[in-house]
Amino acid sequence: MITNQFSMNDLKKFKHEITRFMMTYKFALDEMETRIDILVQEFEMLHEYNPIEHTKSRLKSPEGIFQKLMRKGGELSFEGIKGSVKDIAGLRITCSFVSDIYVISKMLRNQNDLHILSEKDYIKNPKPNGYQSLHLLIEVPVHMSDREERVCMEVQIRTIAMDCWASLEHKIFYKFNEGNQAVPARLLEELKQAAASAAALDSQMERLHAEISVIKEEQADIAEDALNQIMISNQKFPLPKALLALMSGEES
Repeated sequence: MITNQFSMNDLKKFKHEITRFMMTYKFALDEMETRIDILVQEFEMLHEYNPIEHTKSRLKSPEGIFQKLMRKGGELSFEGIKGSVKDIAGLRITCSFVSDIYVISKMLRNQNDLHILSEKDYIKNPKPNGYQSLHLLIEVPVHMSDREERVCMEVQIRTIAMDCWASLEHKIFYKFNEGNQAVPARLLEELKQAAASAAALDSQMERLHAEISVIKEEQADIAEDALNQIMISNQKFPLPKALLALMSGEES
């Protein structure tokens, strides 16, 4: 049913504009997920180690965008939304170890067409409730049919332990907010203690990881046939003997 304020053409035009607006953020997520997938494959093929456990993306709904715009007092326009709501598109990267978080952050910074707009390090400076994560606001190039858009999105990088704690905290607050109740002080204190335990676990896992890496280097005994082949997408390719001979200074 069409209201008195909008004609059918007005609604069609608005639907087209908001669809195109949301698409740019969806494409920004697709672009970042492709880049992360490339990094994962590179690490697995060259380093035999993958610092990225898994990723999760989300796109705010138009209603969620509007509510946040009203809370921030932004201008009710697409440009106003872009200026005020920076987390319409969000990507969460979960790692095994704290050191991996900064490795991934550095790799993203090294991609020249990505612009890092801001960084909030809640690992070195946890929130009062114990929350830890590295937050980056990144401007991603999205190539549309008629132009290039620079789309802002939020990237959160955290360990498995940090992610587990954040998920629990969200569920607790959601449950109490749903009933318009305050979270009991006892639960808040236990959450803070759990965050400290998660941080201690991350620290212990980091030490174990470093120790295992040293042991592996000391005990490295790679078979010659393994050195004479490469692995691409689970496919083994033997290195040409003539090339090996050339590299070793022998005649083919």
